[in-house]
Amino acid sequence: MDRNRRKRPKSIDGFIPSRQHSSLSQPFSKIKNVGINQGARLIPKRQSINLGQHINPESAENIPSARLALSNNLNTASKEDLQKNLRDINKPTRRQRRVNKQLEDVRKKSKLKKTLKYSALFIIVAFLFVGSYVGFNVFHNLDKVFGGNIISDISSLFKSTTVKGQSGGRINILLAGDSADQLNHGGQQLTDSILVASIDTKNHTAFFLSIPRDLWVNIPGWGWQKINAANDNMGTNFPGYPQNGMGQLQHIVTTNLGIPIDYYALSNYGAFRDAVNAVGGVTVDIKSPDPRGLFDAYTHLKLPNGEDFLNGQEALNLARARGDGAAGDVSYGFPDSDFDRTQHQRQLFVAIAKKAQSIGVITNPVRVSDLFNALGNNVETDLSLQDVLELIKLTKGMDLSTIKSYAYCSTLTIGQDGCTKPIITDYRSSSGEDALIPSAGVGNYIQLQQYYNQLISSNPVVTENASAIVLNGTTTNGLASTYQTILNKKGIDVSSIGDTINTYAKSEIIDNSSGKDPNTKKYLESLFGDTIVASTTANNPTGANFVIIIGLNQKLPTATK
Repeated sequence: MDRNRRKRPKSIDGFIPSRQHSSLSQPFSKIKNVGINQGARLIPKRQSINLGQHINPESAENIPSARLALSNNLNTASKEDLQKNLRDINKPTRRQRRVNKQLEDVRKKSKLKKTLKYSALFIIVAFLFVGSYVGFNVFHNLDKVFGGNIISDISSLFKSTTVKGQSGGRINILLAGDSADQLNHGGQQLTDSILVASIDTKNHTAFFLSIPRDLWVNIPGWGWQKINAANDNMGTNFPGYPQNGMGQLQHIVTTNLGIPIDYYALSNYGAFRDAVNAVGGVTVDIKSPDPRGLFDAYTHLKLPNGEDFLNGQEALNLARARGDGAAGDVSYGFPDSDFDRTQHQRQLFVAIAKKAQSIGVITNPVRVSDLFNALGNNVETDLSLQDVLELIKLTKGMDLSTIKSYAYCSTLTIGQDGCTKPIITDYRSSSGEDALIPSAGVGNYIQLQQYYNQLISSNPVVTENASAIVLNGTTTNGLASTYQTILNKKGIDVSSIGDTINTYAKSEIIDNSSGKDPNTKKYLESLFGDTIVASTTANNPTGANFVIIIGLNQKLPTATK
């Protein structure tokens, strides 16, 4: 046998003692980082035994570790010492506690990461589902309104176009409200609400102009009717206009009222109600001359003066109310009847636009979907999606609070919103219908045309819209009529013409404006040349701001010869 070969240490009761520490027993090497006695070496973990269970010292000899402890203490250990020794064995070290805490933190973080991961996955899936539904719904309704398809819709997002009216700096859209709950209904499609939305693309301003539904006009093929019946004359075809009832309404507004129309949008009352609900309601400021506010017995609408928050049905009732009576009930707060109604309609249009533009609606997919549902089911237009996207670009940055609201001045609205000179008045037709006609007479729309020109013009003469009477003081027939046309085109309202009894050697301008129309006076002086300008403080029986008498010295402008 090799002398240098190490002898295998002998075992004692099945235990092989350590060369360095006879006090360390082999079974305790199975506890990681734990030593029995001070200075015990750490032995890698092999198998584990449970030393945490309660050990009865009386039967400790049956447990190798206990026997070793007793042997090391030369059988002098008491029960208390043995129990303390066992507790020390089971007690984790400071390092173990630190490691265990780190492991527990890792487990908690891992669990949190898994929770966040699955939560985020759920949110993403839900978002994609809702987004897909809303996106499909929006595109579906866009196609219903604008007549496109998914391919044309997407391509519109990457293309630009020039809309009609853009080159001139003004785009006019004819807005009409059908009295039915659904479009293309049977019976008369009376447009109880008619407005023109006029957009100045250069100055980023806009205004609404209401056209009275009872305005008396000549509808081709039907004769004289209220303008709200024009949309019911289906199948009409005017070159350059849509081939439907709205095409005829557009033709009448353009040719008679002098308002060029670029596009139209026809909606029913359902769209109005649903649009208000889609944006979460609107707020309007009621300013009734009645201290009680408004009450319409027909729609059962009752609102106090001041700011009122309206839901869809309440907004619809306000848009329809004009103070009609009902059995046993008396309405109040609508002294101007249909003019009050059109004023409230314009208020509601602006209120809807403001609310739809707010961040709370744009970022809410449900409200966006509801808004497009309201449009898709209830709106008809000749605007394309590409046109709408271009309009959005052109109106970007427009302050909706600056949108103005106008109506033709009537005998009912004198003293309201700057109404001093009525240009429309009441009329009863030969068939007994109550209607409205121009103050100048049936079919004479010159003052209505001038009013529109006044709204869109930056010319100070046009904006003053001074009134005048032209009298022919010469022997040349038709001279007063010729100058009437010239002055009307310049924005001066020539309400009447006539001939003087005597002839005048020189033209005269009598100024009754009390200095309120300086630009008009300056223009008249330049037009009539060597004139005698006289101002009078006496009573003005003519009611006109200026009285112009054409003298023998007057020559027609070159452009009119």
